[in-house]
Amino acid sequence: MNRFEYVSPRTFAEAVAVLAPKEGDVAKAGGVDLLDLMKEGLLAPRRLVNLLGVAGDDLRSIGHRPGDSLRIGALVRIADLAKDPTVRDRFAALAESAAHVATPQIRNMATVGGNLCQRPRCWYFRGIKFPCLRKGGDLCFAVDGLNRYHAILGGGPCYIVQASSIAPALLAFGARIRIVRAGGEREIPIERFYVPPDDDVERETVLAPGELIAEVIVPDPKGTTLSGFREYREKQSFDWALVAASVVLDVDGTMCRDARIVLGAVAPIPWRAAAAADALRGKTLSRETAGQAADAALRGADPMAENAYKIPLARSVVFRTILRAARRIVPGDPEA
Repeated sequence: MNRFEYVSPRTFAEAVAVLAPKEGDVAKAGGVDLLDLMKEGLLAPRRLVNLLGVAGDDLRSIGHRPGDSLRIGALVRIADLAKDPTVRDRFAALAESAAHVATPQIRNMATVGGNLCQRPRCWYFRGIKFPCLRKGGDLCFAVDGLNRYHAILGGGPCYIVQASSIAPALLAFGARIRIVRAGGEREIPIERFYVPPDDDVERETVLAPGELIAEVIVPDPKGTTLSGFREYREKQSFDWALVAASVVLDVDGTMCRDARIVLGAVAPIPWRAAAAADALRGKTLSRETAGQAADAALRGADPMAENAYKIPLARSVVFRTILRAARRIVPGDPEA
């Protein structure tokens, strides 16, 4: 690692003021991905701005305003998000996705803001010897290389998959992100937070240098809302998802009035499966309609040489997640 200056501001306002709007300054929260990037030689900051020393509870709290919103501070630990009673009761898909992040040790260090801002886990991006598109090169090595874990939807010219475990659930719940910079702030829907590679191949998010996530705001769901999350991995612990799905359903009895289905680990951004939601809307929830929605979710998938297995796997995870969300009203074992 290169030498760097370490700054530990005492307030969030001071942190925003200290963080210069240029590439040499980097904010540090839990530091899980940051330290990996520095050890791998992909990041050499001139100054680290430590956010964990910031005083005040707003950045570390989960606040619920019934009928209005859930407000999650950017420094809330993933472990606390997974265990929060309100999140578990009213935002089940979000709690379940947080509970599946990495290992207990990492969940107790990693923060909500950090999880949303992870850089890609593509081995060509992480490998310092590969001058890939995302690092300013002129080639995505995954196209003709080892692409077992790469995108099957929305890929090109870069075929990374989005790394955040909680982003698909937040998108399914219609979350917004409040972003702060020196002299101002802005609030955007989470679906505008992530940047597709055909818009800008070198960026994953719209965060500009000098900007920080302050909080995530999730609209309070109706009392008739059900949700669920599932993912498949190669290993049960400390592994990245091969495919994942978050499902949010607004129901009237056994009829689905509205649905939002978002896939993870299959595309460079959290992937909203609009056709799958359309297949459920206005229908009675059943294994048959769940299967029709799962089929629709994978229409347009374009696998590469080694990752076609993701299509049936993703279909299965969508089918099971719909049944998991609707388990109170659809008879039978949702895991079958």
